[in-house]
Amino acid sequence: MFITKLLINNEAQDSSDASTFECIDPATGDITSIAAAASLADVELAAGAAAAAFPAWSDVGPSERRALLNRAADILIARTADFVDAMIGETGATAAWARINCTIAADTLREAGAMTTQITGEIVPSGKVGNLAMAVRQPAGVCLGIAPWNAPIILGARAIAMPLACGNTTILKASELCPRTHCLIGDVMLEAGFAPGVVNVITNAPKDAAAIVGALIASPAVRRINFTGSTRVGRLIAEASARHLKRCLLELGGKAPFIVLADADIDEAVRAAAFGAFMNQGQICMSTERIILMDDIADEFIAKFKAKAAALVAGNPRECKMPLGAMIKAEAARRIIALVEDASHKGATLVCGGQARGTLIDATIIDNVTPAMRVYREESFGPVAAIIRVNSIDEAVTVANDNEYGLSSAVFSRDIPQALSVARRIETGICHINEATVADEPQMPFGGVKSSGYGRFGGKAAIDEFTELRWITVASGNRDYPI
Repeated sequence: MFITKLLINNEAQDSSDASTFECIDPATGDITSIAAAASLADVELAAGAAAAAFPAWSDVGPSERRALLNRAADILIARTADFVDAMIGETGATAAWARINCTIAADTLREAGAMTTQITGEIVPSGKVGNLAMAVRQPAGVCLGIAPWNAPIILGARAIAMPLACGNTTILKASELCPRTHCLIGDVMLEAGFAPGVVNVITNAPKDAAAIVGALIASPAVRRINFTGSTRVGRLIAEASARHLKRCLLELGGKAPFIVLADADIDEAVRAAAFGAFMNQGQICMSTERIILMDDIADEFIAKFKAKAAALVAGNPRECKMPLGAMIKAEAARRIIALVEDASHKGATLVCGGQARGTLIDATIIDNVTPAMRVYREESFGPVAAIIRVNSIDEAVTVANDNEYGLSSAVFSRDIPQALSVARRIETGICHINEATVADEPQMPFGGVKSSGYGRFGGKAAIDEFTELRWITVASGNRDYPI
C-alpha cells in the first residue's frame, strides 16, 4: 500500500482537509494506493507557489535549465523499477509498456533540455528610420499540465517538460487513476534539484475533478493549459479556458485509420497493425482502430493477422508475462464487448477474441465492418481492430476521413509516391507510411486535427505553445508626432 501526497513548493503534504481517495488495481480489484485529495485551498497554494517561483525561474539561463532536465531524465531511468511497479498496480499495464514509458519520458525531458537554446527571436525590419524592432519570445507564466493514465509517465513528463524548458513554472494535475505514478514524476523533479514552486503536483478525488480543474484554469496565476485525454473532457477544458481567454493545447481522442494498398508488404503490415491495434490493450490515443483493406489482398491480410492476434493474450501483469495486460476498468471492458456484440448483430464477422474475463480481453478482430455499426465511428480505446474492405484508393481515403477524429494514421504501399499522395489526403495531424500508427519521438510536432484537438507538443512547435511572442522596439533620434 502506497500513500501519495501533494507536492507544493517542494514539500510533500497532505490535503488541507486531510481527505484522501483510493486507487484500485484493475487486474485484482485490490487497493494499490491511497492519495491526498486536494481541496480548493490546495489549488490556491499550488498556484501561489508556482506564481511566486516564476520570476526567478524565468531568469534562469538555458544551460542550467538544460542541466536540470537532463538530471531529471537520468533519475527517472534510475527509478524505472519504481515507475514500473506503480504503473502496473494503478493501470494494469504490462511491465514492457511501463518500461517503454520510462524510456520515452526520459527522452522527452532530454529533448526539452536541448530546446532551451532554441527559444529564439528575430530582428524585424521597421519602416521607421533608426528603429530597431525585435520579435522576442518570453516565458508565459504558470503552465497547467493535465495528464492521463494510459501512458502516464510519457504524458506526465510531456505535460511539464517543454513548459519548464521555456522558463515557465508548472502544475501537474495528476490523473485520478494513477496518482502514485504521476507523483513519482514530481519526486524525480524534486530530486533533480528544481527550485521550490517550479514543479508542483496536485492529486484529487474523482468526485472533485471538475471543481479542481475549474479552479486551476480560473486561477489568475495560470497562463497556459495543456491537456491530453478524451475529446469529451477536452471540449470542457477548451470551454473553460476560453471563458478566461487562456490559450490551451489539446491532444484528444483518435480513431486511427490504417490503409493497406494492394501492393503492400503484407507481412510487415500485419506486424505493424498488431502492434498499433493491441499494444497496451489498445488504450493509446494513436491506436489502430480501423484497418482499411483493398479487396485484392484482404483475405491474405486477415488470415495472417488472425494468426498473429491469436498469440496476443491478456493476463494479470503481476502474475505472468502475457503480451496484453488489463483494461483500466471493468466498465471499459464491458463497453468493448458491447461494441463487438453490436457489430456482430449487424452482420460483422468476429474473426477472433471478443470475450471478456473481468478486465481481461484478448486481441479482437472484427471483419466486414460497415457504417451502420458503432465500432465504425466510436473510439473503442480497447484491443479491437475493425476491418473495412474497399474497392479503390479513393474509397479508402473516403473511409479514412469518414470520422470526427484526426490524430494518427498509416498507409502501407511499396509505391512511395502513391503512398505520399494518399497520406496528404488523410485528415490527421500524423501519418506514417509503412509504419504503425503508434509512434512517438519527442522532437516531432505531435497533435491532431478535427475532434482530436489542436496545438502541437514536441520540438520547436511546442515553443510557440509555451511562450509569449512580444514586439519590442528601440528608437533613436527624435520622432514627429501628429499632436
